[in-house]
Amino acid sequence: MKVLVLGSGGREYTFCYQLAKSPQQPQLFIAPGNAGTAQLGTNLSVSPTDFEGLKQVVLAHAIELVVVGPEVPLVEGVVDFFAADPHLAQIPMIGPSRLGAELEGSKEFAKAFMQRHNIPTAAYKSFTKETLAEGLSYLETAPPPYVLKADGLAAGKGVVILNDLSEAKAELTAMLADAKFGEASQKVVIEEFLDGIELSCFVLTDGESYQILPMAKDYKRIGEGDTGLNTGGMGAVSPVPFADDAFMQKIKDRVVEPTMRGLQSDEIPYVGFVFIGLIKVGDDPKVIEYNVRMGDPETQVVLPRIQNDLLELLQATAAGKLNEIDLQIDAQAVSTVVAVSGGYPEGYEKGKAIKGIDSADFIVHAGTTSIDGILKTNGGRVLSATGFGDNHNQAIEQSYKALSKINYEGIYYRKDIGFDL
Repeated sequence: MKVLVLGSGGREYTFCYQLAKSPQQPQLFIAPGNAGTAQLGTNLSVSPTDFEGLKQVVLAHAIELVVVGPEVPLVEGVVDFFAADPHLAQIPMIGPSRLGAELEGSKEFAKAFMQRHNIPTAAYKSFTKETLAEGLSYLETAPPPYVLKADGLAAGKGVVILNDLSEAKAELTAMLADAKFGEASQKVVIEEFLDGIELSCFVLTDGESYQILPMAKDYKRIGEGDTGLNTGGMGAVSPVPFADDAFMQKIKDRVVEPTMRGLQSDEIPYVGFVFIGLIKVGDDPKVIEYNVRMGDPETQVVLPRIQNDLLELLQATAAGKLNEIDLQIDAQAVSTVVAVSGGYPEGYEKGKAIKGIDSADFIVHAGTTSIDGILKTNGGRVLSATGFGDNHNQAIEQSYKALSKINYEGIYYRKDIGFDL
């Protein structure tokens, strides 16, 4: 079977790595991929948002299944593009429609969806450039910390939490009046601050039935002790120790079930992954946000715990037969620790030679490229080391052991992933 995976990060490498293990021995194509995916399949120099370019390669290679990794092509309507083209309409895709992707594409859309379907989340109000004065007045009535979120996609950088009122007002002005995040902050959602511990819930749905995948916890901030700037993710672990059976039942009853019912009652076409960012407040789950794809780096710890043939699982999803799958989850602990370029998440240089990768165990490629046979850095998040064990300590120790063998100029990774477990 010929499968096309869209994207170029650690998430897409992990999808390819797990798909390559399928007894069906699929032929993998990745657009555009990285140096690691090139070892698992054929990289295609096409952007995931170049829909006409995707059409050409899909037809040229007789692709039979498309797995959409990142959010941007989904929000821009790649699934709708395929569905509307008579040459592409019969090709199954793992990813929601453009309307479904609005759950991630617009914070206000997601908050209204949660409100409509009684899904627990933080109280909020949204403002535009025209209502900036109202927003500034609203901040004066709200208790700190102040949570400001750009409504649209801002590559994980559109959320700001501030304790000082004058700073919050300046930030709101920068986002709305000065377009700090471009189109993404044409509208800004101001939310109630929720105090608790975060975790990620992943659901796979065929539009009717669904399966809850292993839970994960990721670490977003660049600095140890969860300090400094937000990043795309510096590491992750699975399972989540505090997500016991009682808490999982609350997540299913109060969040997952109403989300799935809401998609159907709102007639939102949705086939693919729902990533529910949760926070445990006291003993109760609340939703921080929805994402409409798997997380990165959470994919690196979630997929390895699924014992089923991943290709068979995705085929069942595309065929509307997910309810026929008996999902098998490995009890082992999995961790991943991300190594980044010096300066990330702000300015950084590419093209640094990577050494020692062959001597390390399970290394996930993300921002890597091969130039004249030399492996080099090609992004902010360069690679991650995935470890396995009977418990979190064993898994994390394995991740760090692998990273200790790797080096490139400016390499940085947090030494405390899992510190709060």
